[in-house]
Amino acid sequence: MYSALYNHINRFIDLSTGEQEILAPMLKSFSVKKKAFLLTEGQTCRANYFVAKGCLRLYFIDIKGAEQTTQFAIENWWITDLTSFLFQQQTEFYIQAAETTEVIAIEHHHYDEMFHKLPKLERYFRLILQKNHQASQRRIKFLYSQTAEERFRHFNSLFPEFVQRVPQYMLASYLGFTPEFLSKIRAKK
Repeated sequence: MYSALYNHINRFIDLSTGEQEILAPMLKSFSVKKKAFLLTEGQTCRANYFVAKGCLRLYFIDIKGAEQTTQFAIENWWITDLTSFLFQQQTEFYIQAAETTEVIAIEHHHYDEMFHKLPKLERYFRLILQKNHQASQRRIKFLYSQTAEERFRHFNSLFPEFVQRVPQYMLASYLGFTPEFLSKIRAKK
C-alpha cells in the first residue's frame, strides 16, 4: 500500500522491512479529487503529504486577489505548509489537487514518534528539505533573472510532460505571469 513512499525513502536511506512495518501505522493513505483542498487559509496544516500519484499545488491569494502558486508536487514529491505544520499555527496558504491524487500523509502528531522510533528518517527528511530549499532558491533566482519567456522555455525543457498536465492558469501563476501571456508564448512556437 505504501510501496511508492518506501521506494522513495530507500533512494536516500536504507529502510528495512521491519522499519517499514514500524512506520506503516503512522501513515495514512487516501485519494483527493481534482480541485479538492487539503488545506485552506486560516486552517492549521496537520500533515506532510507525499504524492504517490497525481499532482498537488501550494498557493496563496495575493493583495490583488490573484492566486500565486509557489509549489507543485507530483509523483514522489512532498508538499506541506512547513511553517503551519511544524509550529501548528494558522496558514495563509492553500493546498489543492490539480488532478485526482493519491496521497500518503504523515500527520503532525506522529512526527516525534516517527523520529523517536526511526531516527534515520530524520536524515531522509533533512535531505528532502535540502532539495526543496534548493529548488525554491533556484525558482526565486529565475523569477528575478530571466524573462517570462525564458522561464517558460526553461521550465518546459525540464518538465515537458508536466507542462501538459496542469491547467494553464496554474502554470502561469507558478512562472510569474498571466495565463494570457502564457498563451502568447505558446502561440509563438
